[in-house]
Amino acid sequence: MTHFTTLTARVIPLPIDNIDTDQIIPARYLKATDKKGMGEALFADWRYNPDGSPKPDFILNQPAAQGAQILLAGDNFGCGSSREHAPWALTGFGFRAVMSTSFADIFRNNALKNGLLPIIVDVTAYQNLLNLFAKQPEAQLTIDLAAQTVSLPDKTVVSFPIDVFSKNCLLHGLDELGYLLSFEKHIGEYEASHFGIPL
Repeated sequence: MTHFTTLTARVIPLPIDNIDTDQIIPARYLKATDKKGMGEALFADWRYNPDGSPKPDFILNQPAAQGAQILLAGDNFGCGSSREHAPWALTGFGFRAVMSTSFADIFRNNALKNGLLPIIVDVTAYQNLLNLFAKQPEAQLTIDLAAQTVSLPDKTVVSFPIDVFSKNCLLHGLDELGYLLSFEKHIGEYEASHFGIPL
């Protein structure tokens, strides 16, 4: 998993409430067991016409979306079914963080396990962000995971919550298995001392 320490990037606003995982990644793509190519399927039913051609009015198909790494989504983002493919599609497109006033719990957990940082901000901060990007579409935010802050171009700083375990894993680029393996030496010493298993 990729380390997440600080990120300065452009933002794509998608201020639609209750975007569920079937909209993030339609069910027909769930047969895939590999993350490769998932970015092309992100918001597929919103991005593409029935013939597969891109819809020019959808924000992810516009030039401004290229290279953006932060999604500013509406409330209750990621609700619906518990599909890990949703964060796969978001990270496959290039997003490293999603900001919202709230996330569905299962989506939030899946995101954290896949290197995607879900950032919860209050309603006032969220509206300020929408206003900022309406006036300055090219504006960038800086996310500092260690400090748990988002810095705006006007020097405003917004704090966000994250649990200690998830924060540690993201900072060190570890998934849950990687975290356990980081204690491999200690596990081996314990097994050797208690069960006579050679190191």
